[in-house]
Parts: sequence; structure tokens; C-alpha cells
Amino acid sequence: MHHFAYRRGVSKANVLHAEEIDLADLAAAVGTPFYCYSTATLERHYRVFADAFAGAPDTLVCFSIKANSNLGVLATLVRQGAGMDVVSEGELRRALAVRVPPDKIVFSGVGKTREEMAFALDTGIFAFNVESEPELRALSEIAIAHERTARIAFRINPDVDAKTHHKIATGKAENKFGVPFAEAHSLYTLASKLPGIEVAGIHMHIGSQITDLAPFRNAFALLHELIGMLRTQGFAISFVNLGGGLGIPYRNDQPAPPLPDDYARLVKEEVGGLGVRLLFEPGRMIAGNAGVLVSRVLYIKRGDAKTFTIVDAAMNDLMRPTLYEAYHEILPVVEPAAGTPIVVTDVAGPVCETGDYLALARPLPELRAGDLISVMTAGAYGAVLASEYNSRLLVPEVLVAGNKYSVTRQRPSYDDMLAKELLPNWL
Repeated sequence: MHHFAYRRGVSKANVLHAEEIDLADLAAAVGTPFYCYSTATLERHYRVFADAFAGAPDTLVCFSIKANSNLGVLATLVRQGAGMDVVSEGELRRALAVRVPPDKIVFSGVGKTREEMAFALDTGIFAFNVESEPELRALSEIAIAHERTARIAFRINPDVDAKTHHKIATGKAENKFGVPFAEAHSLYTLASKLPGIEVAGIHMHIGSQITDLAPFRNAFALLHELIGMLRTQGFAISFVNLGGGLGIPYRNDQPAPPLPDDYARLVKEEVGGLGVRLLFEPGRMIAGNAGVLVSRVLYIKRGDAKTFTIVDAAMNDLMRPTLYEAYHEILPVVEPAAGTPIVVTDVAGPVCETGDYLALARPLPELRAGDLISVMTAGAYGAVLASEYNSRLLVPEVLVAGNKYSVTRQRPSYDDMLAKELLPNWL
């Protein structure tokens, strides 16, 4: 569920609103393209997930900042009680900027630098998700140098097919993430002997946009087995981090993904009786449907083979369609009148790439130059993947709360863009 819906606008036409804000009015105020996030949707999705685990009061839900790093979004979730999952010092600094308690932050990622480890140790984060033996040894050295103790969980790669897009699958043996299940015992043994390391947990994250509970069940069964084995051998496993990955609906003509309550029942069946603290790292599930990308039609181009709707948003603003062949529903901001013809069109942007599209062969109500469209379910892996390709300005991000809105990231000027670069002194 999200809080974007058609409501009667000033012109008496039905206009798509973000909560109580007219998106056409918002476009006139901030310009297009822009991202818009709904506070009510963010709060609802966080609460639905957290409430599914209400029976486990010590559960820690760490929002995955890589899904959406906007400070307004993060601050909204912190007020709901969220912790944060970070994968870089930059993300950690964002978490600290919105006052996430350090003991509610976990640090993931296969390529943590020594400088990032040192900063995280000095910050006092809850735990590191360790992904290799070299990383473990480096973390031990940094912990000793800083007179700190690093609480760790090894990220275990269970070689489970998450049945999602191959670019966002992380739990197969050929993926770069985690350590092999078969090496877990030897690595935990090594970690227990290294100074500056506290062995405390197990981490397992098998992918993103997972729409079938079976891969989770397979992975969690292996996790259960591993906890039993490690405890038998004397390791005190006090928490398990089950990652994220629960899918969301991007289109209405496909079965809905499992609900958080369904997922929670599975978790309780597989690991609920182990007496461990539960950690989660949801991102897309909380932010995905909470955001839209609003764009304006520039031209309707009718070619020999197809019709193109050229809009002012491009692949550098929303990478998912071309990167993942992802589907995003597209709605006209002003609801079409009854009887409006349907046209099959490619929705494409101004970037000089054939892959610059938001939709291919999409049946849409006939659009005209100047019309506004809303690309739905763009709140996760949207703005965070944006770039200045073709020297295009990054788009602004707007947070709505009821009848209020705030531009939480402004559109830079061209002078701002150019000021980030320096000419060599010999030129």
C-alpha cells in the first residue's frame, strides 16, 4: 500500500497526489524531473515489518541505506525506531547525521577499507558483518591499534538460489558475498583466537526483491544447522542477522509477494526457538513504494517502427529499467478522461544511449507534450543510483508529510556542477 492516489485538483480534474500534495502543483514549484517520497508510506511500511516481529521485543530492524540514502527519509525512519545497515563510511556518516544510536548500526559490505573500519570502531557501532578471512585479520589489527573490540558476525553464503534477478542475487556460490558454509567452523575458530574480535553472531542475506519464501526457508534451515553446530563447539551465538530481500509489488498483473506477516511466521518457525536476538536489513520493502519519479513529456516522436514518448527524466535519473530490465508502472499525473485512446509507446529520455528508457512497448493513455507522468515504486534504488551522465543535473528529492512538503535535496545549478572540478594548472 502507498499514499499516492488521484484526488480532485484545483482544475477540477483528478490529479495524482502524494498524501495531500497535488503533484502537478509540486512540479510547478520545484520543476521536473524530481523524486517525491511519502512520509505516511515510509512509516506504515516500517511499522508493518516491525510489528510482524512484535513477539520478539529485542528485534533490531536496520534500514538498508543503500536503498534510499536521503536524509529526510532516514530521519523519518529513525523517529520510528529504525537502526541502519551501512556499507560505506559515507552511509555511516549519513546515519550519524540523523542521530541513529551507534549501537543500532551494522556495517556490511565486501570491501571495507581500514579507514572505514577505524571510523566505525571509534563510532561504537553494534557489529560488523565480516565477509572474508583477510577482512577479519585487518579488522583485528585495526581494533588493536584503536584499543577497541569489534563485535562480528560472519556473513555466510549458503549457496541458495534466491530466484531473483541475477544482478541482485547474493547467496549463490559464484557471488562475491560472504564466506562458504563449509568454511564457517574454521573461520569462527580463527576469529575466536584473534585479539580485538568478539564473535557474537551470524549473518545471512541471499538477495533482493525475493518474491517466494522457499529460498528463505532453505537458507534459514542451513542457518539453524550452523548455529547448533557452533554452539556445540562452544561458540556463544547471541544474534542472527537475517538480512533483507523481501520483494514488493512493482506491477498489478503479477501475484503479490509474501507479506511481512508471512515472512515473520517463517522466521519464527526456523530460528524462533534458538534464543537469539533477531536483526533485519530491509530496504526496498520499506522505501520502494514510498517514492515516485515525476517527469514531463517533451515530445511525442512517431517513427516507422514505434512511437516514442520523450520525457525529461532519463536513465541517469532512474537506472533500474535499463540496469535490471525492471518494470515500473507509469501513471499520468492528471487522470485521463474516459475514452482517452491507449497508445503503445516507448517512454525514453534525452540521454544519448539506446538503453535510455523508462518503459518499452508500454500501453499508456495518449500523452501530449507538456503532460506530467509519475513513475511509480521509485523510492528504492532510484535517486541513490543517479549520476550526472551527459552532464545532466541531479534531480531534487522532495519529502511530503500530509499537506506539507520539503525539498530535502535541491537541484544543483550548472555552476554547482562545474565547481566540483578543477583545471590542471598547465591549462
